[in-house]
Amino acid sequence: MRTIKWIVFVVVFLFIGTSMFSAFADESNFDQATVKNQEYSPYAGHEYPTSVFWGDLHLHTANSFDAAAMGNRLGPDVAYRFASGEEVTSMTGQRVKLSRPLDFLAVTDHAEEFGTMQEMIEGNPDMLADPVAKRWHEMIKAGGDSQRKALMEVFSCLLARKFPDVMTSPKLIRSIWQKYTATADRYNNPGKFTTLIAYEWTSSPEGDNLHRNVIFRDGADKVNQTLPVSGLEIENPEDLWNALQGYEERTGGRVLTIPHNSNLSNGRMFAPVDFLGHPLTHAYAKKRARWEPLVEVTQTKGTSETHPALSPNDEFAGYAIWDRGNIILSETKKPEMLPYEYARSGLKFGLKLEEQLGVDPYKFGMVGGTDMHTSLSAAEENSFFGVMAISEEPSAHRWNKIIMSKGDIKPDLREESSAHRGSTTPMEPGSAKIIGWEEDASGYTAVWAKENTREAIFDAMMRKEVYATTGPRMIVRFFGGWDFEPRDAQTRMPASVGYEKGTPMGGDLRSAPEGKVPTFLVAALKDPIGANLDRIQIVKGWLDAKGDLREKVYDVVWSDGRKPDKEGKLPPVGNTVDVKNATWTNTIGVPELITVWKDLDFDPKRRAFYYTRVIEIPTPRWTAYDAKHYSVQMGKDVPMVHQERAYTSPIWYTPAK
Repeated sequence: MRTIKWIVFVVVFLFIGTSMFSAFADESNFDQATVKNQEYSPYAGHEYPTSVFWGDLHLHTANSFDAAAMGNRLGPDVAYRFASGEEVTSMTGQRVKLSRPLDFLAVTDHAEEFGTMQEMIEGNPDMLADPVAKRWHEMIKAGGDSQRKALMEVFSCLLARKFPDVMTSPKLIRSIWQKYTATADRYNNPGKFTTLIAYEWTSSPEGDNLHRNVIFRDGADKVNQTLPVSGLEIENPEDLWNALQGYEERTGGRVLTIPHNSNLSNGRMFAPVDFLGHPLTHAYAKKRARWEPLVEVTQTKGTSETHPALSPNDEFAGYAIWDRGNIILSETKKPEMLPYEYARSGLKFGLKLEEQLGVDPYKFGMVGGTDMHTSLSAAEENSFFGVMAISEEPSAHRWNKIIMSKGDIKPDLREESSAHRGSTTPMEPGSAKIIGWEEDASGYTAVWAKENTREAIFDAMMRKEVYATTGPRMIVRFFGGWDFEPRDAQTRMPASVGYEKGTPMGGDLRSAPEGKVPTFLVAALKDPIGANLDRIQIVKGWLDAKGDLREKVYDVVWSDGRKPDKEGKLPPVGNTVDVKNATWTNTIGVPELITVWKDLDFDPKRRAFYYTRVIEIPTPRWTAYDAKHYSVQMGKDVPMVHQERAYTSPIWYTPAK
């Protein structure tokens, strides 16, 4: 009886199995094109960048002369370990760690006497044979005011472009450079943590900041075939680009440069003339556009997006402004300098120059960098150590220490290297100064790339698919096109429709279709451990029919159901900050914002650019955290609250010829 039951079971099983197999066989005969059109996965077939990687493109270690002179003894190895998430010990013996690891880091030590200051401080006998180097060694070892005076003497030599020969020895610098590149290669871990070999070219004619960070795509095998180009050798950016061109031709490598602190250039960074005072040419514009696809728009020494005097109708224009003078305060800032110092006005000038020259020399994307000289890439408000190692020492008074004042560096050591500027009148000592609280805990760079490698990150920077933040890691997407619709903002995958219908940040719109105006898809998601979002703005700059440069800031999407007033201004989002306890709540604002915005003011005959600015709700500034931690009462002029933000690379519109 049991045998009969098993036979029946097997027959039924085979019958059902055969039927199912037939059904699957019939299914397999479906037309493949039909199946493909009905694919279920929305992610299949997409080749665009889906990952955002976070990093710092501007950090100094003990290889930098000023970092070493002011107490830093930590080399690139500590910088890489800290940035990749390890806990390290700072110069003052504190245990320090980031809240979350970064994905990439560029150590950009000064090319000038690269690493030799550290050798001198450590007592290299060959260096101490020089009387100037020996005096600096003794002053720095003495600490305090002697240490600070030594640094001022070093800066004076930098401006005069004259250091003791023993500190500029190519043989010594090459050995330090090769040790640095080997360290970078050792810590480079494709897919997990990327180290970009880099340095800073520090040209400061008359004390005006023309500094550039030089970023390589390559590893030590190629980069060791060159040495860092020093501002002691050449001051003109065009000569830097020529030297880098030679590197690329010799090695087949790739390199780019990133200007920073245009706010301290005293009108020189985005000037209508070149370094020698000659009007810009097509050749110059083409060369600059090739080598400088990006500008560092925010860092510890101020934000260089725009200035209240340049954008009086922009209520958010006054963020982290440093505008007293040049980088050493040797010349007072004059109103006529401001238009040539800020990224927004530089972008606007680029539109006019393109019309005149055929090429836009100021067609750049936006990035951030900390410019810390502590080897610690920390842009977090509640974990800010100051720019120099002497600032990180636990102190209730670091907020009001003088960082720089006029007269610290002797003006008579400056060279007359820029005839078009004319002579300058040295300022009286003490007539201007920078105080500790004016340092800003900023900024990071976000890169949209397919993978975390040197090549992918460098290529994303070249195509300008990057954005800057003042520290928070908010995720931002920005696309421009002609056919975005309101329903496109309902997707959970803005990139899918964004790449399908338009171009991402850093891209171009050309030749408006008949009867169409630009449409933009923009989305932002809050930092997972940060503040809610207040609003998203689109900043437009354009060249009008009269040839005048204009700008406008549009609030395109915002939180909490607020209504613009009669002038179109959006009311403030509110403020939940408890300054005494350095806390806030996310009971205002929203975690994410997304919209499609249409430019109804568009003129298809006029050049324009658009970039996105994302604003957080108010949060405590690092000064509030210091005040709580040290139980100190700071001055009334010290800001305790701010609204952090992100700046995307622009999207440009160019009409048909």
